[in-house]
Amino acid sequence: MSDQPLNITEFLQLILEALESAGVDYLIGGAIAEWAWGEPRATQDLDIVINLPVKAVGKFSRELEKRNMLVPADIILDTMMEDRADIPLNAIHMYSGLKADLYLMRDGDMLRQSAFQRRVMVDYGPPIGNVYVHSPEDLILYKLMYLGLSGQPKHARDIAAILRAKKDQLDFGYIEEWITRLGLGSVWKEILDNIA
Repeated sequence: MSDQPLNITEFLQLILEALESAGVDYLIGGAIAEWAWGEPRATQDLDIVINLPVKAVGKFSRELEKRNMLVPADIILDTMMEDRADIPLNAIHMYSGLKADLYLMRDGDMLRQSAFQRRVMVDYGPPIGNVYVHSPEDLILYKLMYLGLSGQPKHARDIAAILRAKKDQLDFGYIEEWITRLGLGSVWKEILDNIA
């Protein structure tokens, strides 16, 4: 593998190759998923949910290492066994500094399990091709959570872009059910008020 710096698309390809080689199911979120449902924007990191079986940890770690990302198997296992906040594994490319936040599927995380079941295959064309991304509804929900936690305006802009682009195609019943369960009603109302 070349030690030349990568762009975000090439980095995504490396991560997808590692996932495929290790037989790990995934779901892309964040700005890359936004490309499918809202407005494309630049990003320097990836957000990917992975359904990583314990038996595949060693192989996945080795596949990342082949692609110049060091995520030791023992660190992955420790993260899997810890019952703590939803902190991702970081896969950082040694030559470009690009980072993938790898979020593990966890028992009891009903939203993530629902989002994984509802993932959508999207064709980004060459060089990425067909990949699994968050449904627009689940991307809105995660963006609402991050907006509530961080207050970063990029999340509000992303949600507004999805609403403008896909408004007539969204399952608002699903969104509102989860908004109630997650206690995000005030954040959601503010978004809707600002784009009305």
